Amino acid sequence: MLREAPLHASLKEWYSQPGDRTETPVDGYVIDIVRDDLLIEIQTGSFAKMRSKLTKLLDNGHRVRIVHPIPVDNWIVKVEDDGTIVSRRRSPKHGQPVDVFSELVAFPQLAAHEALEVELLMTTQEELRRHEPGKAWRRKGWVVAERRLIAVETTVRLSNVDDMTALLPADLPSPFITRDLATGLGRPMRTAQQMAYCLRKMGAITEVGKRGNAIEYLIEPS
Repeated sequence: MLREAPLHASLKEWYSQPGDRTETPVDGYVIDIVRDDLLIEIQTGSFAKMRSKLTKLLDNGHRVRIVHPIPVDNWIVKVEDDGTIVSRRRSPKHGQPVDVFSELVAFPQLAAHEALEVELLMTTQEELRRHEPGKAWRRKGWVVAERRLIAVETTVRLSNVDDMTALLPADLPSPFITRDLATGLGRPMRTAQQMAYCLRKMGAITEVGKRGNAIEYLIEPS
């Protein structure tokens, strides 16, 4: 058994079904869940760490599903070394399915592989922070010690490029620029840029011109 963080362990327990095999070696890698011929990887951190693993598994003909949590609600809990709670507050940030593109930028072309799919778990989480002077200066020394699952609110399955393209706002102009996309999503420009980059690499949108200095895109017919 590999050492697991609480969030990863809780998600694996929540996601597992009777008959599943867990922590199973496949092609030199340990797979979180093996369900018949489907390999399921619970990924709570950076997708970039998975690139070589996914490439080999897909090249060897396996079906792979990445299960990734996105916190719709996140409670920030500050604790002392003895576990005493200093404060507990709800984060003003609320995740959306489009936030997955901040991870898919690690391998957008690989994400379009017909044998790879992504399932998003929209969650309520608790983030425990401990004070360590000299670290995390933006948070005045409060570092994230661990994350815990409170609940899975809903799931979003992205089985193919069409599913990912469906996350685009319905009222986008045609053609559109990333500023239009950010406005339609109600998300920062960085999220819009990451989404546009991924969808372009997947062949879902195409560059067709410029509006000032901004690149214009058209959605490719499915």
